[in-house]
Amino acid sequence: MENNKGKRPSWETYFMGITKLVAKRSTCLRREVGAIIVKDRHIVATGYNGPPKGVPHCDEIGGCLREKMNIPSGERHEICRAVHAEQNAIIQAAKTGINIEGSDMFVTTQPCFICAKMMINAGIKRIFIDQGYPDELSTEILKEAGVEVIQLSSKKID
Repeated sequence: MENNKGKRPSWETYFMGITKLVAKRSTCLRREVGAIIVKDRHIVATGYNGPPKGVPHCDEIGGCLREKMNIPSGERHEICRAVHAEQNAIIQAAKTGINIEGSDMFVTTQPCFICAKMMINAGIKRIFIDQGYPDELSTEILKEAGVEVIQLSSKKID
């Protein structure tokens, strides 16, 4: 039997790989985002960005409203029809009765300010991200709350 040493991914790489696969389910026309919540090295919930359950996707209603209004990335999230990946993961955990206090969240893109506040109140302790996002308020409030944000790639988004 061949030795697998050195080929086995770290836990962080493993979970981020799964997070990127979850993002493929996204229906957002601007950005595919995936999120998973991990507790004690077990995936307890997943989420990707898309409209609320039973509501048409943006491509079914003529496109992205934020795009039509020329709203820059990182601004005016309340206008977006999509429920963010992080929100969907937290909602999934709540619907299934899973306590996520003290867990980690893996997200393909740094959370926005709205998601950051939800993650703080949900008790997420560490956030692993693949890409940055232009939302300084998110960065500040996560830091104030003592939530550690770990960027796994060097890719930054403006």
